[in-house]
Amino acid sequence: MSEKNIRISEIFGPTIQGEGAVIGQPTVFVRTGGCDYRCTWCDTLYAVDSEYRHQWQAMSAEEIFGRVQELAKKPLMVTLSGGNPAIQPLSPLITLGKKHGYRFALETQGSVAQDWFSNLDVLTLSPKPPSSGMKTDWDVFNDCLKTAGEGPKTSLKIIIFDENDYAYAKEAAEKYSHLPIYLQPGNHTTPPQNIDKDALNERMQWLIEKVNSDQWFEASVLPQLHVMLWGNERGV
Repeated sequence: MSEKNIRISEIFGPTIQGEGAVIGQPTVFVRTGGCDYRCTWCDTLYAVDSEYRHQWQAMSAEEIFGRVQELAKKPLMVTLSGGNPAIQPLSPLITLGKKHGYRFALETQGSVAQDWFSNLDVLTLSPKPPSSGMKTDWDVFNDCLKTAGEGPKTSLKIIIFDENDYAYAKEAAEKYSHLPIYLQPGNHTTPPQNIDKDALNERMQWLIEKVNSDQWFEASVLPQLHVMLWGNERGV
């Protein structure tokens, strides 16, 4: 039995992936606790802020995978999220799950590089734009790409709240033109407040018009599908 050294905020599903390259795909979420960032508009503070540490559970890879199997009795995609799941020792979980035919997707801001990125099926690198209040270390981001290598299907996903974020996304896309890029309208409504879907739709329309006006046809504009369906409700 491996050590119980993976901090878990919640495990839930099956549901669908609500954003990015595998939007709409059935998945079980394994949300880790803890993050090296504090974005101003974070919508999962319960998995980020140490104030919620008492709600996190230390689990072994075997315990986590056992719970995944209880929820999904046949193989599917397991989404590793957070917080920042890259700060957790997830290699044993990925190795164990893949032996049983499960696939693994991870989303991270690209602030911590791990050798086990190369064993993922899907890697979404989501550097945080100016509105987050955080700064991107592109050297570490490049290390994430190097450690992932040709193993996973890698893409960029950038949240857009305003013109500055949009300019940041354009620069990132030029820097990493070999990667698919997904743009996501920012959600100003943080849990547990109810979602203002009209405002989200307006931002989505603004972003679509902006991309088309600039003829930035390489970008894909996607909503947070789970937010449109279930608002800020946890565990869906």
